[in-house]
Amino acid sequence: QVHLVESGGGLVQPGGSLRLSCAASGRIFSILTMGWYRQAPGKQRELVATSTRGGSTNYADSVKGRFTISRDNAKNTVYLQMNSLKPEDTAVYYCNGDVDSGSYLSNYWGQGTQVTVSS
Repeated sequence: QVHLVESGGGLVQPGGSLRLSCAASGRIFSILTMGWYRQAPGKQRELVATSTRGGSTNYADSVKGRFTISRDNAKNTVYLQMNSLKPEDTAVYYCNGDVDSGSYLSNYWGQGTQVTVSS
C-alpha cells in the first residue's frame, strides 16, 4: 500500500504565497507522474499541475506563471509553490501519483489540504 500525505495548506491573503508538499510512503519502486488537483465547493475536481519523473511539467491555464510544481524523486515528494494567490484559488488541494510498486502500477490520492485565499 502507498500513502500520499499533503501539508502546507492554510489561510493566506490575496497576493500571498503558500508552498504545498506531498510525501509518498509505502511500497514504492518509483513514482511516474505526480500532480496536484483542486476542488472548490460546488465544483468538480480539476487539474492544477503535473510533473513526470523526467521533469516535464504541465499547468492549468489559470495558474500558469503563478504556480510552480517541482519534485524530489529521492524523497518521493512533490511540491507546489503558489504565488500571487487569488480568492478563486481557494479549494482543497489533492496530491496524486502514479506509483510503480515493482509488480504493479497504481494511482493514489492524498487526503487533501485546504487552501483559503481571503482578506
